[in-house]
Amino acid sequence: MKTVLDGALRKAVALTASQRPDEATRVIQEALGAAPREASAPAARPFEPQATVVSASAAPPIDSAAPAASDGGFASSFGATLDAVGAGLGVNAALDVLRERVSATLFGEAPAPEAPADAQGARFVNRSFSCAAGSRRYKLFVPSAAARGAPMPLVVMLHGCTQDADDFALGTGMNALAEERGFLVAYPRQSSSSNHMGCWNWFKAKDQIRESGEPAIIAGVTREIMEDFPVDVEQVFVAGMSAGGAMAAILAVAYPDLYKAVGIHSGLHCGAATDFPSALAAMKHGATLQGTEPPQANVRTIVFQGGADRTVHPANAETIVSVARAGIEGARETVERGLTAGGAPYERIVIADASGAPQVEYWSMPGLGHAWSGGYPEGSYTDPAGPDASREMLRFFMD
Repeated sequence: MKTVLDGALRKAVALTASQRPDEATRVIQEALGAAPREASAPAARPFEPQATVVSASAAPPIDSAAPAASDGGFASSFGATLDAVGAGLGVNAALDVLRERVSATLFGEAPAPEAPADAQGARFVNRSFSCAAGSRRYKLFVPSAAARGAPMPLVVMLHGCTQDADDFALGTGMNALAEERGFLVAYPRQSSSSNHMGCWNWFKAKDQIRESGEPAIIAGVTREIMEDFPVDVEQVFVAGMSAGGAMAAILAVAYPDLYKAVGIHSGLHCGAATDFPSALAAMKHGATLQGTEPPQANVRTIVFQGGADRTVHPANAETIVSVARAGIEGARETVERGLTAGGAPYERIVIADASGAPQVEYWSMPGLGHAWSGGYPEGSYTDPAGPDASREMLRFFMD
């Protein structure tokens, strides 16, 4: 049944892309063995392509009380699918959209609503990526500036354990900054089948090297966006929190040719652990550099760490800085101490090369726990009182 339905879904996507939703509806009904709709059944809602394309979950919700084989439900599904195709998601991602919508029509399992595009045309879309190493869904924020067609920076944001793309976007406020400054933001999402806590597997050997495991998938997501959108190849960055910060550190080591700078918040260095027990030990006590290979190339690095973090020991941040600093010729260090507008103390260390260009920046906040500094309470693991990590990372990345 799954093979038959997948084939029908694929055909339906093609028909939908050709703006032939009625034929697409019949294909799905035939695959499901659905009887023709009775004349007395509610009329299908007319299909109207949207002027501004958003993700499928922004489409009007399906009425879970509607008959399973109702054309109205399927028509809504194909409307969402055409939106997905129009957004440049590709056939596989559009299939994901259609599967979700058909499932909602059949079983009343409507996907969570998503904010529509704003008046200027910014949008937050669902996409998916697959390669030999595996597949992951991700969300992509496309600012209204994308309509101008000029190359834009790209920031890849990796969430922490128990978080997801939407939660991380809310907590960091990165989408609002992306609209303000005109750059793309991608949020790869860890699957529960790969880690039941939603953590990136930074502590597994196969997920710590180039073209293998999760680094290969995330790099693939990055490259796919670079192919589908006008991206400035000299302004591609990766950042993450906790497990996402540890994975960002791995990506900086594995793909120094792809990512021009990395932001690590409450994370660990590449190679900090090799299995789950050593991961727990590294998080609790701080990892050592024993057995860690030095990176082949230095990637500009900014680090944020709370001194009151009881999940990831602050010593890990110092190790990350030590690794990032190695190999910088004529390194010069400056230290700044101060208070945020909210009264939170911080120390900022900047390490520049011989030319004076900042290569490493380290923000330590003695009162910060395991939380995104300067984040928004709408997201999990945030502390609004701290320095604004999102803005400071962007300054370090782009300015």
